[in-house]
Amino acid sequence: MTHAVLAVDQGTTNTKALLIDSAGTVIVKASRPMAVHHPRPGWVEQSADAIWSSVVESVRECLAGRPEVTIAAIGISNQRESVLLWDRKTGRAVGPCVTWQCRRSAARLDSLREPGLQRTITAKTGLPLDPLFSAAKIAWLLDSEPGLRERARRGELCAGTVDSWLVFNLTGRQVHATDVGNASRTQLLDIDRRQWDGELTALFDVPASVLAEVRPSDSVFGATGGDAPLRKGVPILAVMGDSHAALFGHGIRKPGKVKATYGTGTSLMTLTGRPRASSHGLSTTIAWARGKEPAYALEGNISVSGQVAAFMRELLGLEDEDALAALAETVPSSEGVCCVPAFAGLGAPYWRADVRGLITGLSLATKPAHVARAALEAITLQIRDVFGAMEADLGARIGELSADGGASRNGLLMQLQADMLDRPVRRNSVAELSAVGVGLMAGIGRGVWGEEEAGALFQDEHVQFHPRMSAQEREGIVAGWLAAITRVLATERSASDFRGGAPASKGARVSTIPGQA
Repeated sequence: MTHAVLAVDQGTTNTKALLIDSAGTVIVKASRPMAVHHPRPGWVEQSADAIWSSVVESVRECLAGRPEVTIAAIGISNQRESVLLWDRKTGRAVGPCVTWQCRRSAARLDSLREPGLQRTITAKTGLPLDPLFSAAKIAWLLDSEPGLRERARRGELCAGTVDSWLVFNLTGRQVHATDVGNASRTQLLDIDRRQWDGELTALFDVPASVLAEVRPSDSVFGATGGDAPLRKGVPILAVMGDSHAALFGHGIRKPGKVKATYGTGTSLMTLTGRPRASSHGLSTTIAWARGKEPAYALEGNISVSGQVAAFMRELLGLEDEDALAALAETVPSSEGVCCVPAFAGLGAPYWRADVRGLITGLSLATKPAHVARAALEAITLQIRDVFGAMEADLGARIGELSADGGASRNGLLMQLQADMLDRPVRRNSVAELSAVGVGLMAGIGRGVWGEEEAGALFQDEHVQFHPRMSAQEREGIVAGWLAAITRVLATERSASDFRGGAPASKGARVSTIPGQA
């Protein structure tokens, strides 16, 4: 009989399930697409029930593919910052899952933009004041229907990120818990004490009674309750946010390396060893905690990354993202066309929730292929901005970028990334590295692998992309990008423009940090 670890990665556009055997081989995998809804401009939400159903269906398909396998442990990775409410007794969701991209809570942050309060929030959480993070979303949900706050006061409701929703359901509604890495993304956790903070919960108007218990990432999060498709008693031994799990999957355990996960958005992350404040628009976060030992990281969050390709594919009437890449490859350059994909505002290093997207440089000679290529360049240029901010914060040159995620399968995108960074890009052979990372941590906890053995798994096969663009061509593209970014940042939208949002602070400016000429 084969023993394997079940790894579940619940993402924004897909839910994936993998079985990893003791040899470190993905023996079967399954996925289900996720629908994303935009009920108003700037609002992004998903069905909580659909999220749970996608997990059940993908796990069921995995188990059916290898019925002889016994599941030794479960690991869960999840889209971060997305939050929902549910009834503690019945397990039924109350309202939608408000996703990380959603801007509906922006207006709630206005009262917190007093400089002293902002400094307090950032000092305790490591995060800038932005609607990306969960706290204001939870407050919005509690005020979305009459009586919810009273129910929360009576202890009838749970609020949590998607990982805690999955743990609650998998354990038969017995456990309401999250890991410290996901908790650090809510803006309610003091990252030094690694506890929910009373001052923060008061500032954001979130009652502590609804929040999950915060545990180390490699804790025993409970055991399955016996509902189909999993048998009763399978231990859940690891929980991590998807970006954190991808970092672990890359085998990165100490400072000095940077990874980028190319999903709907992109997260660049590097370990720092200790909490390190950013001076260049990045966040301080907890990547994971193993036992009592937290691993701190610097991170740059890009709101719209791989989603740019999906958006542009639909806009151009193409069949899929492969067709977009094929179209982009028919021209040698974007001929001055530049796309700033601020479709949900701009994240790091600018943090402007109020701005919107822009395409510049169009002429009568512009063809769809130029626009397609500009869309791919936009992904790489956003990453270039964050990569440069990371180098400036660290005070050191970073030699290469490690890449993973669905969009990293695009060879043209990876080549453009190497060209824009003027650094090699090292792409892992496994696209589902978030699932792999949390699966490895769960397997270590179960004794499936030793620490060193797990760290070496999935590290042998990589594709290297080396810069080959001339400095002159790169500088021209970057100059066009910085001009377009400057133009976007010069605009301001009122709260009514996106019905529930509000302009962010006006402190953002175009980066002129080392390496970002």
